[in-house]
Amino acid sequence: MKTMFLLTAILLLALAEGSTTPATDSSAEGDPVTVHVTYRVCSGKEAEFKAMVSRNWEVYRKDKLVLAEPHILLQDIDEDSKPRFVEIFTWASRSIAEHPTTNVWGVWIETHTLCEYRNGHNAIQADKVKLLVPTAK
Repeated sequence: MKTMFLLTAILLLALAEGSTTPATDSSAEGDPVTVHVTYRVCSGKEAEFKAMVSRNWEVYRKDKLVLAEPHILLQDIDEDSKPRFVEIFTWASRSIAEHPTTNVWGVWIETHTLCEYRNGHNAIQADKVKLLVPTAK
């Protein structure tokens, strides 16, 4: 139980704090914030994880916590040939990740059960990113 609590606390810190690098975000708390979330999914849990991401997204959209676009989910393998996913989306407000609702807490905890600490990396790591849209020439 202590391990689950510690893992959940780490997840929430990662999601609330964003990047492990110094933030250059000067946006107001009510401004949208785009995040890049890396999930180190336990081997054999890929299908369950993808279904979980879809359910999570339904919760976020129903509660109007995220912008509809972008929402990108990428799947690859890490240096040890284990599953890794990257999700990119935009919270409607920076304060949502910093002060999650009960529904968000619930999906974060459930998602964490499908992921694992690996090679010195947290099971789930969230970083704030700047969304760039290339201009046409």
